[in-house]
Amino acid sequence: MRVGLIGAGSMARALAIGWGGPVLCADAVPGRAAALAAEVGGEALASNREVAERADVIVLCHKPPQLAAVAAEVADAARAVVSILGSTARADVAAAYPRTPVFRVLPNLPVEVRRGVLCWVPDPAADANLAAEIERLFARLGTVVPLDESVIEVAMSVTSNGPAFVALVVEAIVDAAVRHGLPADAAGPMAIDTLAGTAELLRARGGDTLAVRRQVASPGGSTARGLAALERAGLRQAFDAAVEAVVRGDGR
Repeated sequence: MRVGLIGAGSMARALAIGWGGPVLCADAVPGRAAALAAEVGGEALASNREVAERADVIVLCHKPPQLAAVAAEVADAARAVVSILGSTARADVAAAYPRTPVFRVLPNLPVEVRRGVLCWVPDPAADANLAAEIERLFARLGTVVPLDESVIEVAMSVTSNGPAFVALVVEAIVDAAVRHGLPADAAGPMAIDTLAGTAELLRARGGDTLAVRRQVASPGGSTARGLAALERAGLRQAFDAAVEAVVRGDGR
């Protein structure tokens, strides 16, 4: 399946690196598509239209407000469309591409290393073989999670926004350790590897966070004191506020 990317920004780059094969791409920013094609293989094309004409599936990686303008250019040439546009319902994209199967995928940045989580909203009217082929294409990048679109904004706070939240947590741990005397060049790798190892442990334990916490935290011990401090500082409330801010989307 030949993939065409309309837009060659950060997420398009992460997808292309994760797939590890040549792509067709176009971008309104001069030079950006050429840079992506040089990095991952494939071709930077002169127009969105040419991408649509040559690709088996086009992935909409442009900015959401450009939906109508891009569709006007390429809709009659597109064979299949995958939208990764944030805050844009699949039905809105389908209205812009009325004669084309339209799927919605919300990937996150770890697709670059094939450890992504991708929310999947298929086109209910699409050919089953086509839907399966496109789902397999994205499954190469990580875990595909079929979702009802009504909860997609909440899912974004876990998947799309989550890497930034987790990066901030690691940064906070490292900063705190450095303030108390641990060298920064040791604190960074230790925090990252601890996070990665804990994630694998939680996966092996079926996501049982409570069991892992209890195994690490002896009564009255240092871990218990640290957890109590995090609770007093409002860690849970902070994450609840972050998810609410993502879902609400009004900037308050």
